[in-house]
Amino acid sequence: MSLHIEVHTLSSPSGVLLRNLTLDIAKGQVHTLMGDSGSGKSSLLAAICGTLDSPMRFEGGVVLNGVSLDPLPTQARRVGILFQDDLLFPHMTVRENLLFAVPRGETVAREALVTQALRDVEMTDYLHTDPATLSGGQRARVALARAMLAQPQALLLDEPFSRLDAALRQRMRALVFGMVSARGIPALLVTHDAEDVADAALLTRIAKLSFT
Repeated sequence: MSLHIEVHTLSSPSGVLLRNLTLDIAKGQVHTLMGDSGSGKSSLLAAICGTLDSPMRFEGGVVLNGVSLDPLPTQARRVGILFQDDLLFPHMTVRENLLFAVPRGETVAREALVTQALRDVEMTDYLHTDPATLSGGQRARVALARAMLAQPQALLLDEPFSRLDAALRQRMRALVFGMVSARGIPALLVTHDAEDVADAALLTRIAKLSFT
């Protein structure tokens, strides 16, 4: 799996945010984008997954595993995204939140996938829990499990660790980057935190790109 992103221009009504940017992200690798607020980082993620607001304009192309994503609707792009807000559905239990992401199929198989996802993020005791009763770190882990259950072929990370305390940030980074590596999917991380790319054990599969 690989993700190729080529930006000729990314513009807002007030002007050009990004110009002449090319990224090639291999399977299991995390590329990191760092830059000032308003430099176009989150807008680039929106362009990749097909949710860019209409006043914005993206000229370029996105290719995932040899397939151009440009003509595809968002739901067909197989691109997962994690935000700093977990965006769990408040009217659903943890189980129901996770089942929402599982592709259609036999009930037993779908339930098994949910159980395994909770095991992966060390949340097996919270299957029927109301998300409102979870801590911030627990909610972040459920959001990660939900994103991975959708079987994404690429993962976008929009400052997903920024609201966690320092110790939990480190554990969540290890968990997310470990899943990216184990599943062999390309990932693009937007962050303002230099520690997100500072762990020496992860540098072999994290490339840092700074721009303004």
